[in-house]
Amino acid sequence: MNTEHCINVQGAHVYLSGREILKGINWQVRRGERYFVLGANGAGKTTLVRMLMGYAWPVFGAVVEVLGQRFGRVNLQELRKKIAWVSPLMHQWLGDREWTGRQMVLSGPDATIGLFREPTEQEEIRAAELMHSLRAEHLMHRPVCTMSSGEQVKVLIARALMTDPELMILDEPSVFLDIAGREFLLNTIADMAAARPELTLIFITQRIEDILPVFDHGMILKEGQMISNGARRDVLTENNLRRAFDLPIRLIHAANGRLWSVIE
Repeated sequence: MNTEHCINVQGAHVYLSGREILKGINWQVRRGERYFVLGANGAGKTTLVRMLMGYAWPVFGAVVEVLGQRFGRVNLQELRKKIAWVSPLMHQWLGDREWTGRQMVLSGPDATIGLFREPTEQEEIRAAELMHSLRAEHLMHRPVCTMSSGEQVKVLIARALMTDPELMILDEPSVFLDIAGREFLLNTIADMAAARPELTLIFITQRIEDILPVFDHGMILKEGQMISNGARRDVLTENNLRRAFDLPIRLIHAANGRLWSVIE
């Protein structure tokens, strides 16, 4: 058991529907690190997250350890309670149930999609406080399936924060947001990172400009392979980005530390 690393992946090949999606992934993230994963559509980012959550399995011989627990020897349901996963695609898992915002937020401590027990009074108070802090009180009693993508993300962030997670995976959380919504979300992430220095953060994205300076380590995926991995300054280079996206990308460095891309 590796307790130094929050994530330890060695030799991971993942096949879905007979096609190799992830190809020989070797990746380590230390506890408390803030790591971005960048790649175009189809690069394998979602499959990587599914593997970390135990919803997709690599072929025999790989090592996958999350929070010091090796897959194949751990109760995944209990492990998932220590992981806060925020993804706008989670609404696809709702099925026929019209879970409300309140029910989704209150399902966080159980790591379920929807509420299957009576919550405690303390949990109700905590859920209300979180929704208030995200300016989302009006979503408490609305079915999640009727919300906009941006509204769903707010509910999912509140759900993630209901627990005291050791690892938070932000899986393209701003992909459906407009500019104002995106900036509000990114400010929320920056505030959370400052308030929780012990929390390991993984930020999955296809947008270079969304990678806040707080994410000082990262990797780039292309067609299921890691083409760059390490310190932010070494990964976010024009050469690496041109290779990843097959575009003549030029980077503009903003005064606040963020990067913006233009096509030459």
